[in-house]
Amino acid sequence: MERAERASEPGLPVELLAVWLLFAVVGLEIFATYWRLPARELYHVSGSGPTGGASRDLVFLNYPTALVAIAVLVLVADRLATRLTTAVALVGFVLSAAVFWPGVVDQADLDARPVNKLAGAGVLIAVVLMLAAARSLGPPRRPARQRGDLPRLGIATAALALAVPWLAADLGLSFDGVPVLGTLYQSGELRTQPGIAGLHPAVHHGHHHGMDGLLLVLSALLLSRLLSSARGRRTQAVVGAYLALMLAYGAGQIANDFWIEQVVKRGWTAWQIPDVTRPQASVAWGVIVLAAAAIYALAGRRARRSPPPVAAPLGTNV
Repeated sequence: MERAERASEPGLPVELLAVWLLFAVVGLEIFATYWRLPARELYHVSGSGPTGGASRDLVFLNYPTALVAIAVLVLVADRLATRLTTAVALVGFVLSAAVFWPGVVDQADLDARPVNKLAGAGVLIAVVLMLAAARSLGPPRRPARQRGDLPRLGIATAALALAVPWLAADLGLSFDGVPVLGTLYQSGELRTQPGIAGLHPAVHHGHHHGMDGLLLVLSALLLSRLLSSARGRRTQAVVGAYLALMLAYGAGQIANDFWIEQVVKRGWTAWQIPDVTRPQASVAWGVIVLAAAAIYALAGRRARRSPPPVAAPLGTNV
């Protein structure tokens, strides 16, 4: 009976592959850049070379990758729906959740520590479980159209436009002297920042928390497309709320980093959008929670009004 149910499921959702491809590409960029550049040109790391690259990648597996792995584990376990995969997903969930423990990831010290192996192992389990799902569910198939795809595309486009300097920074590049981009975005120019002594590049080489925000936003948008096919309403509700919070949190990260680098460092204002990297009782986090609640309510309203998604026929553009 269980095999028959699995056989009737569509292939592995292409959204899962897209999420892991995003993180794989960024992880490779981080490894190459932190290997190639000296630590003094990077942000709060002490080493370079292959060891420095691997160290920063392990921290990247903790934050933000483990946050996304938690949602992936729940969605994959829901699709496979066996005792073994549920147990494996639970182990991965607990290990990935280590990233929530205070001090496991600290922006002031981004060198890897032994404790970072816990969430790293959780991410590894999420990847292995997805590979098992690919074998069980079959190859990826063309995704179905969904009513919310146009807003998703709009949000993703806006987030990518703001993240252009961080895309270059992950590669260790800047836009100094580059036509158009060098005018729209400042990157390697030496600038001051209120509360920080001395001159420093407007956008430092290496990975940025704004880029983490972009990955969280894109992951939330992609994974939200899988909610309608989840087996249980509880799974839809819990994962939906988590993805709404992930989207709002990622947007807060983008807003904070972009505003500081592209507005404050131009001298246009000294006011800064608050840093929301760490959850805390604050006005900024209150805004994030309220935004997440609004996103969740709006998405739920759209889902109730929309008919079930229908797969596009072969040869039809999606």
